[in-house]
Amino acid sequence: MSKNTYDASNITVLEGLDAVRKRPGMYIGSTGERGLHHLVYEVVDNSVDEALAGYCTDINISLMPDGSLQVVDNGRGIPVDMHPVEKKPALEVVLTVLHAGGKFGDGGYSVSGGLHGVGISVVNALSTDLAVQVKRDGFNWFQEYKLGVPQAPVRKGEATTDTGTTVTFWPSSEIFETTDFSFEVLSTRFREMAFLNKGLVLTLTDLRPGHVDEKGEPLYVRYHYEGGIIDFVKHLNQTKGETHKSIISFVADETKHKMSLEVAMQWNAGFTESVYTFANTIHTHEGGAHEEGFRTALTSVVNKFGEEWGFIRKKEDRLTGEDIREGLTAIVSIKLAEPQFEGQTKTKLGNTEAKSFTQKSMNDHLTSWFEQNPGEGKDIVRKSIDAAAARVAARKARDLSRNRKGLLEGRGMPGKLADCQWTEPEKCELYIVEGDSAGGSTKGGRDSRYQAVLPIRGKILNVEKARIDRVLQNNEVQSLITALGTGIHDDFDVAKLRYHKIILMADADVDGQHIRTLLLTLLFRFMRPLIENGFVYLAQPPLYKLKWGG
Repeated sequence: MSKNTYDASNITVLEGLDAVRKRPGMYIGSTGERGLHHLVYEVVDNSVDEALAGYCTDINISLMPDGSLQVVDNGRGIPVDMHPVEKKPALEVVLTVLHAGGKFGDGGYSVSGGLHGVGISVVNALSTDLAVQVKRDGFNWFQEYKLGVPQAPVRKGEATTDTGTTVTFWPSSEIFETTDFSFEVLSTRFREMAFLNKGLVLTLTDLRPGHVDEKGEPLYVRYHYEGGIIDFVKHLNQTKGETHKSIISFVADETKHKMSLEVAMQWNAGFTESVYTFANTIHTHEGGAHEEGFRTALTSVVNKFGEEWGFIRKKEDRLTGEDIREGLTAIVSIKLAEPQFEGQTKTKLGNTEAKSFTQKSMNDHLTSWFEQNPGEGKDIVRKSIDAAAARVAARKARDLSRNRKGLLEGRGMPGKLADCQWTEPEKCELYIVEGDSAGGSTKGGRDSRYQAVLPIRGKILNVEKARIDRVLQNNEVQSLITALGTGIHDDFDVAKLRYHKIILMADADVDGQHIRTLLLTLLFRFMRPLIENGFVYLAQPPLYKLKWGG
């Protein structure tokens, strides 16, 4: 079969569509906002598959005034000839049979995006209406559906020399909790897609009434990155100082398992690791084989050159992976023919061959880069050694903190906890307030049975810009950590939380907003489960006070 062949014989059918409307969560994850947006990604993934195969350059997505969403691409168009097995047009098969598409088997696409891989038919099944227009084989072709059922056979329209597919769908309000698409959620995802598919143009237009910019024009974004993931790293590092000028990047291919790998990375002056991994353009939040290979090779190569250049003299001085990844921004994007997704959210890559391929490719290319760029390489090693020193200091600080007396017994604390009487955490609240003055008035107005108050002095340390050893030496941070009782990072235990409502109460001004942001950053970086599990609240302080008489 010719490489360029893409017709009905490439469409492989795995199973029917009956169960989708009964159990939509099995196919798109949920019927909430996340599931709603997954419908969009399924349609756009079809167009991205055409781009990966080299046949599509532009994908235009529009949020329509009537609540529908439209996706237009300039790919080859979904085939419309008769399917050899199903005995109906391939277009109808793709839209009515689950898992039918050019992603399966040896025909069609060698690499395909999409997390669940259920295909566009699931979008059809979960929509009240769907309309498709295909430009292919010299003509326009049309078909309409209601609740996944074709309303008429595929019909032939006017002649055209163009190619492409247009899909418009109206999600079912009986199935989804909301049918209101988020421009922000979609634009974030499409920017990511554009970074991962070098040269692809993605546009998003919001034509819904009232969805306009400051000039009164419809919301619109256009994403196009000729630099691909190199531009992605530049974007992520644009507000951070750099440790070295160059962005390390490479591309590698493996023919046996039909894999390709792209990596771009650069260390910045910050202290946070920002390594993002993708498999077939899907963000693998839980990592997996490719991330393991990347980390193993990175740790090995940096230690190797640290020893060669005389920075590391003893075995016990070897750098840990965490030391080396401090301040690292990296994009690891692998594409493979048959990805195996695992984990709680199916965003962990399980292909073992991806680990060895990524590890070998990283080892070869990173070694070559360090050999050719010793000046910048030494800057990276020095930064990693500084991180190791901070790690040791932080461990000592944590040990010291654990051995200290609790907050209630401590002396010289800048903020004094006024605790509550009840001891059941699920009934207790902690108000974190700005300064002793606010602390005094809050204590006077609280219900001391279940409401505790912790005043903090002014603006706490910005933990985003400080190493952990400095963070743990800060009195205000120590007071808060001890009052909450959970510990931090690896020592965190939500079962030890002393209050199930942590309420941040600062003034309704710019300084108050800054204090809230600093506190949220501390909780997010050191005690993230508190935010994820809904224990953290923001109080809404009054802006004005009205006084009657006297």
